Amino acid sequence: MCGIVGYIGKREAAPILLSGLKRLEYRGYDSAGMVIVNGSLQLMKDKGRIEDVDSAHGLRDMKGKMGIAHTRWATHGEPSTENAHPHVDCTGDIAIVHNGIIENYNTLKELLESEGHEMKSGTDSEILAHLIEKFYCDDLAAAVRKSLLQVQGTYGIAVVHRKESKIVVARNGSPLIVGVKGDEMFTASDASAILEHTKKMIYLDDKEMGILEKGKVTIKNLRDEKVNKCHEEIGWDLEQIEKGGYKHFMLKEIFEQPDSLKNTMRGRLGKNVKLSINGSVENCRRVILVACGTSWHSALIGRYLIEGIAKVPTEVDYASEFRYRDPLVSKDDLVVFISQSGETADTLAALKEAKKRGAKTLGIVNVVGSTIAREAEMGIYTHAGPEIGVASTKAFTSQLVALVLLAMDLKVKKGGKIDEKLARELNRIPEKIDAVLEEERKVKAIARKVAGHPNFLYLGRGINYPVALEGALKLKEISYIHAEGYPAAEMKHGPIALIDENMPVVFIANRGRGYEKIISNMEEVKARQGKIIAIATEGDEEIKRLADWVIHVPRTIDDLTPLINVIPLQLLAYYVADMKCYDVDKPRNLAKSVTVE
Repeated sequence: MCGIVGYIGKREAAPILLSGLKRLEYRGYDSAGMVIVNGSLQLMKDKGRIEDVDSAHGLRDMKGKMGIAHTRWATHGEPSTENAHPHVDCTGDIAIVHNGIIENYNTLKELLESEGHEMKSGTDSEILAHLIEKFYCDDLAAAVRKSLLQVQGTYGIAVVHRKESKIVVARNGSPLIVGVKGDEMFTASDASAILEHTKKMIYLDDKEMGILEKGKVTIKNLRDEKVNKCHEEIGWDLEQIEKGGYKHFMLKEIFEQPDSLKNTMRGRLGKNVKLSINGSVENCRRVILVACGTSWHSALIGRYLIEGIAKVPTEVDYASEFRYRDPLVSKDDLVVFISQSGETADTLAALKEAKKRGAKTLGIVNVVGSTIAREAEMGIYTHAGPEIGVASTKAFTSQLVALVLLAMDLKVKKGGKIDEKLARELNRIPEKIDAVLEEERKVKAIARKVAGHPNFLYLGRGINYPVALEGALKLKEISYIHAEGYPAAEMKHGPIALIDENMPVVFIANRGRGYEKIISNMEEVKARQGKIIAIATEGDEEIKRLADWVIHVPRTIDDLTPLINVIPLQLLAYYVADMKCYDVDKPRNLAKSVTVE
């Protein structure tokens, strides 16, 4: 969840590190810090926003051509100056920044304190600085390697020593990349932090180290063996991660969805579906979709799609529960892992468990070169482009398109024919989303009417029940309003007790399967003076009899309605949060890439 940036080269390091940290703000953090090496360690850190720490401590004015920086999201120890990174050892010669969790922290702490080391923070990360000090003997890389052999847990680390002109980096379960530009070397936990300087990236794999020096990078494993790694060229540029005139990244990304969905489909949908999936899936007897958060909602929709289109039994599991319940999977199962970042810790752990049990594995991810993309046997990149807002929007709809394509491909691989009507309609979805986005002002007006309510209920049926879950999640994530999503038929089994004139209820009420049942549910809410917001099919004027506010969306086939229905729900959540003057792109306590369990 935290952010790491490092630089060694010919320029002043501080401005480069500070710029990189700002590009990682979307990941979520509560403190920030930087250390510059210039014959000594110049260390500045504090809790709070980057601009506040910079203003108070003059980060940008620190002088030196090498340094590391960090934004922290608290796991061990509350947000404070002492708990902020970087951390130093007892001598003040070694500084480290760390993402992840050290699971044997208490054991290592007791050992080090018995040897005279004094801890100054309440974090697990500080242990690494003292452990490296214990093993240091004029070779920083060797000390880091020996230290990591003692560590259990996850880490992405960068380490410097005041006497050595190098940055040592390493990863295990927490992403870290190396950027190369001539004699300059960069490192970061996310490519966006260093993309303005280089597109040439080296992705470290688990239990690999990088030794960065001016004009040189050496990659080794923890057995001290050299590893040959090739550069990969990042396909998107800095302009794509700027706001482009929008007030927030989230709003920009909502409006990017027509294009992002075209990118997901590009080159994959014609007379046949073209995916990089081998023929072995034709023998799969079951599909298991594994994900967290918003991606789990896309997986729920994926179950309807795969069972409805490909006629393959499909299950959905939370990644955080999958590996802890002794899952019964085998070579006859296709297990699909869905993650925007491709680095979600729970999802990655579930992937390793499925591989260990012999299942076929497939990743649906957005970030090229991410760990899930590399670990899975097969994969589908969503090509949504960088998503900066913490609350996912375009990544979600791109995942849905990828799941439609997967369902169509499975059907063909199992001997069926491509559904030409579905393919034609899928190609029309971007223009239909454009039509929904033209209703922005209407959604904004509704948001103004309901923003003051403390509770919301979202209801949908069938394939749109997960859309209700996603709409509720978006509202609670960024506006801090309590919101719940339910299958509409379940309303009578509890939630109906909450409905009164102060409870807005959002209904997903397209004409099609279950429409009459939804109308009956709306009647029940209306009888209890509930305030109704309805997402309805264009031309449905009858629904105005029941709804206080109606947002019409274009007609499409049932399987594709989630792609259209979620757009006004994203806009509603956005405008409610914005009207409450919250930081939409960086909601409290949340992080974009959840790289710890």
